[in-house]
Amino acid sequence: MKAKTPKESLTILTEIVLPNDTNNLKNLFGGQLLSWMDRSAAIAAHRHCKRIVVTASVNNVSFNHPIPQGSIVTLEAKVSRAFTSSMEIFVDVFIEDQTIAGKKTKANEAIYTFVAVDQLGNPINVPAIVPETPIEKARYEGALRRRQLSLILGGKMKPDEATELKALFLKEEQKA
Repeated sequence: MKAKTPKESLTILTEIVLPNDTNNLKNLFGGQLLSWMDRSAAIAAHRHCKRIVVTASVNNVSFNHPIPQGSIVTLEAKVSRAFTSSMEIFVDVFIEDQTIAGKKTKANEAIYTFVAVDQLGNPINVPAIVPETPIEKARYEGALRRRQLSLILGGKMKPDEATELKALFLKEEQKA
């Protein structure tokens, strides 16, 4: 199976925040943003493996900035790392400044995990990822640690088996 680059999975979704998308403060509902992020991540995962994909987990969501009604929101999703059948997808959320053409501000981000499955719902192998840019490389490197932490929290891995996490903490101890 031929390895792919993150840009091959790039998915850009643009939405406008309408009144029915908002809460009492006239800001975008978090649940609506989660829905948009899940869709964009699913498309990125599908583009990477060209198979049916299912959401396995939402590993992190950062609601750093409220998104007001009327905002133009752009979501950019890319596969950051692929494992055997699972893929980690980063979703970056931007608000477009409507007074300065082309200026975008990062508002939020999320990390999703998707699994590729066959027609019966059984996990299947996916292509590897070859990161190219500095941010793609940083996200790729951190993905194994995030995966191990998620597996530990989910009870699927024992802490002493998390080699990447242990190495991270041992480096800190050796510096002291």
